[in-house]
Amino acid sequence: MHIYGAVSPSPPLLKNPTQVIEAPSTVEEEEEPLPEEFVLIEKTHPDGSIEQIIFSSGGDVDVHDLEALCDKVGWPRRPLSKIAAALKNSYMVAALHSVRKSPGEVYLESSLAEENDQKKLIGMARATSDHAFNATIWDVLVDPDYQGQGLGKALVEKLIRALLQRDIGNITLFADSQVVEFYRNLGFEPDPEGIKGMFWYPKY
Repeated sequence: MHIYGAVSPSPPLLKNPTQVIEAPSTVEEEEEPLPEEFVLIEKTHPDGSIEQIIFSSGGDVDVHDLEALCDKVGWPRRPLSKIAAALKNSYMVAALHSVRKSPGEVYLESSLAEENDQKKLIGMARATSDHAFNATIWDVLVDPDYQGQGLGKALVEKLIRALLQRDIGNITLFADSQVVEFYRNLGFEPDPEGIKGMFWYPKY
């Protein structure tokens, strides 16, 4: 099944047992523009290390890191040149990175701490658009080690919010049958008003 339709301008907020840094907002409020990069979640591990999950919408995705993430999720490999072109030509690329700091790094100078940070790509989604009315979300994926924590939901919600803030009001995507309910819960509707996704493939 393909989900094809506009989402509500008020996507549901993330509900996650870990600490959410960003304060929730409502539609009635005049929302502040979503920063290009911010800490979504911060948690302390039993060894004392601090892990931050950072959301960014500035397209900071390395193709080799993305290929490794796709491998981990089980997606078929695609040519790196095409992946790079897809990222470059996307209207928006949203990413989740895990940055883990050892206990001692908290007391280091910030420049030294940044050098020692363990930064890892753990999620991505991208959108193509006509830059006026419509956007389509593609390639939503989250590292299996981080699934079940609400990060996929947060990633899509933040991407939707960033698109809405650019006055893109009609947001669509294509979903495999096993994740239709996931996207329903984010406000997407399958075949709204009878609209069907139509596909053309070369016959060879």
